[in-house]
Amino acid sequence: MKRFEDKRVLVTGGTRGVGAAIADAFAAEGAAVAVNGRSQQSVDRFLATRWGDFHGIPGAVGPRDACRAVVDAAVAALGGLDVLVANAGVFDELPFEQVTQEDFDRSMTVNLGGVFFCAQAALPALEESKGSIVATASDAGLISYAGAPAYSAAKGGVVSLVRSLAIGFAEVPVRVNCVCPGNVDTDMIREAGEASDDPAAYRAAAASRAPMRRMATPEEVAAAVLYLASDAAGFTTGVALPVDGGGVAGFD
Repeated sequence: MKRFEDKRVLVTGGTRGVGAAIADAFAAEGAAVAVNGRSQQSVDRFLATRWGDFHGIPGAVGPRDACRAVVDAAVAALGGLDVLVANAGVFDELPFEQVTQEDFDRSMTVNLGGVFFCAQAALPALEESKGSIVATASDAGLISYAGAPAYSAAKGGVVSLVRSLAIGFAEVPVRVNCVCPGNVDTDMIREAGEASDDPAAYRAAAASRAPMRRMATPEEVAAAVLYLASDAAGFTTGVALPVDGGGVAGFD
């Protein structure tokens, strides 16, 4: 018996990187998976290489109405919802002094608002199924990361939001948890490296942030998400689980 046989899962930001690994992992465990991406093109590109019970749900998340449209479409396609993975996010590595209003609003709207309003829209279906929410936060929401202050503030908000919702819906029960990855070896970090003055040095620095001296793989983050969504974590809620090679623990 697969862990998520007959379960219905929505993964926001699920067409690339960590989100795609999460969607693939749920499908491999028997789930029907609604995969959200910002555009129809990104969804079509993902679906073209998959064979499983996937449903494409295009649309940017962040603003309340946009989140509701994505969640409603997923619930309609799946016939209900057992797990919401609020994974969609953006990353801007900008010094504090250079953050504009537009930069700040974008980070807050997508990284924090996307979790908040997708969870709000999904709650009725999750209350019915006694399901769970797993959000993608970041180690930057648990420890200081001066290089991306707006991103860190938004991800810290996600951690606090998860704890608040976990308490608020514990008696339903709808469990609410988040993963807090360190640097993950995805196309996003590769693109950031290519945009830097020294791509090789950028990747080396990204790997060196973890005491284990490497980046996580998307599959390692996905494994943590599936654990938190599974029955094995049935008495676990309000947790911010680092997947960071020891970074939150500190350096020797």
